[in-house]
Amino acid sequence: MSNVEEFPIEARRTTEYEALMSAAPSVLNAIPGAVYLCDHEGWLVRYNDDAAQIWGRTPAIGAERERFCGSHALFLPDGTPLAHDVCPMAKAVYEGTEAHNAEVVIERPDGSRRTVLVNIRALKGPKGEIQGAINCFQDISSQKVMEEELRHKNADLEDFFENSAIALHIVGRDGIILRANKAELELLGYTAQEYIGRHIAEFHADAEVIGNILSRLGRGERLDRYPARLRAKDDSIRHVLITSNSRLEDGEFVNTRCFTTDVTNLHEAEAGRRESEERLAATYEAATIGIAEADASGRLLRVNDALCRMLGLSRDKLLAMSFYDYTHKDDRERDAASYARQTRGELDSYVLRKRATRGDGRTIYLDIHSSSVRDEDGEFRYGVRVIQDVTAVKQMEDQIRSSEQHLRVLLEALPAAVYTTDAEGRITFYNKAAVEMSGRTPEPGDMWCVTWRLFNTDGTPLPHDQCPMAIALKENRPVRGAEAVAERPDGTRVPFIPYPTPLHDEEGNLVGAVNMLVDITERKQAESRQKTLIDELNHRVKNTLATVRSLTAQTIRHADNLDDFLVRFEARLLALARAHDLLTRRHWEDAPLESLARDVLTPLAGEAAGRVTLNGPSIELTSREALSLTMALAELGTNAIKYGALSSETGSLTLNWHLQDAAGSHSRLILEWQERGGPVVKPPTRRGFGTRLMEGCIEHDLRGEFDLVFYPEGVFCSISIPIRVEPA
Repeated sequence: MSNVEEFPIEARRTTEYEALMSAAPSVLNAIPGAVYLCDHEGWLVRYNDDAAQIWGRTPAIGAERERFCGSHALFLPDGTPLAHDVCPMAKAVYEGTEAHNAEVVIERPDGSRRTVLVNIRALKGPKGEIQGAINCFQDISSQKVMEEELRHKNADLEDFFENSAIALHIVGRDGIILRANKAELELLGYTAQEYIGRHIAEFHADAEVIGNILSRLGRGERLDRYPARLRAKDDSIRHVLITSNSRLEDGEFVNTRCFTTDVTNLHEAEAGRRESEERLAATYEAATIGIAEADASGRLLRVNDALCRMLGLSRDKLLAMSFYDYTHKDDRERDAASYARQTRGELDSYVLRKRATRGDGRTIYLDIHSSSVRDEDGEFRYGVRVIQDVTAVKQMEDQIRSSEQHLRVLLEALPAAVYTTDAEGRITFYNKAAVEMSGRTPEPGDMWCVTWRLFNTDGTPLPHDQCPMAIALKENRPVRGAEAVAERPDGTRVPFIPYPTPLHDEEGNLVGAVNMLVDITERKQAESRQKTLIDELNHRVKNTLATVRSLTAQTIRHADNLDDFLVRFEARLLALARAHDLLTRRHWEDAPLESLARDVLTPLAGEAAGRVTLNGPSIELTSREALSLTMALAELGTNAIKYGALSSETGSLTLNWHLQDAAGSHSRLILEWQERGGPVVKPPTRRGFGTRLMEGCIEHDLRGEFDLVFYPEGVFCSISIPIRVEPA
């Protein structure tokens, strides 16, 4: 039976072959599909424009006509050459064998190939003799591309299962382990041979738990983070959470898919919920071509079997309706408007995608190719509509668009700078972090990198066309281990590590690259700070040891006895320790003078701390200045507690400081120590170690001036040291 039904005619004198041969050339061209005819010897006698377009050539018809097919060359789907004299058309002509939806690969003269779906039927005469054959074929190359994409997705799914970081295994209805990925085997320490093929209960430490798990899964229940204990190969117990559900076919339990989350060290804490992995089971149905004829009002005149199967309606039901009746209500107006223009002669043909409602109520997507058949006067006779079910294709397109949108959202959300380029290096995408890091918004036509300027780590300029991204594209390889420095338009510089990686299409061709720039400013600052601290520590350890040695020797020399030595030495050592504590808290960076004075004098004054007054501006001291001033203030404070103003209940101490000669960044710090209200002061009869220690700290270490005066009303000390003041 022909794919295209014929109008019923009361009497027929010519055969199908004769009718087709006698018809005008426009009849074949009116069929929206590739069609050609061969006579009983296989000679090509008629073909339409669609067939020539797919062949990529115009075969001769006449004295130099061709046999069986107008293609340049034929191949089987697996690439095996197919001679014209054994192709499906040859079998139809010689044997009367029909071909239904057979796949053949056509090679054009330019070398390009098209996969086509052929439907061939022998045309017989009144006595059953073969007069010729007709081939209606369709280019399904785009569908084959979709099939290949689906194959790649299945391969990705298999790779995801096997190499997933989450332990995953599949258990059959009898409890036997059917599959387990690497993470599952590494979790328990078994090899695949030791694990797969054994009953899952063998690896559970609690029989009642696995019994409950299998029972619930067998009833089709879903498990979400179900706690269990597994026994590893080394007999250790692993606390896990199992997330699983059942896979059913026709309502029958087939197997379970289980995610195993190791929470051995955290089994008392609440673990994050892990979503179940849905095992992708997608099938791709080759698009089937439906053919229908409709009058000017859209009423169906003829339909083929493929359209009946596509719409889930019988032929009788379809012939009693118009194509508007099965069209989705939201798409009827668009299809009707185009068809009306076609019937009026404003359009020769049109193509649209629309939704249709099947007999079972389901909505499907159809690609409609509508063309007109007109009489000799150009009047519309009927429309020929070729319908292809593209529901699976539409779903794939939606999924791809969704995946692309998800990827874009993901890249925008990344805290690291990410951008992409095409194969020539032109920037095609960048996220917000890239704008923030580079301090600019890339402009159209920018090449290689989103940054304004680039430098090597040694400070030398790095041209953009020699940056790691350019190297990755030019040499078609990822670049790792490189470091560079980006300069923003405001002059600030950002050290970073790039990770340029080329991108390829399915055939391995370079299509662009993606780059992630990791800001390592904090790491560089930490490395610099660490080096400074180590150098400072080495220097301070040497100085501290020398100071302790000097303190020990001088204190022994001037001590009256061992107890006197211990008291004096401990006080001086504690003063040194307090300075170190303050600087350590400040990471051996600048220390505030007020904090330093308070930390030194408050512990010494004890209950008399309320009679100590500190006055002066906020001043940051270097670590060297802080250590020397600490020793001097500790000596003055110790003397005030033992012999001076703070030794009585009425005495007071005032420490004032101010800056003098503040010119530019250089100045002098003036400190004035004044005791009042204590016992009458008598000048010492000899110059002790404490005085020499203070003079050494101020005059020798800090190149300052130290003046100590013993007035009867109280001790007065003036300290003057040069300091560097950072501008506000």
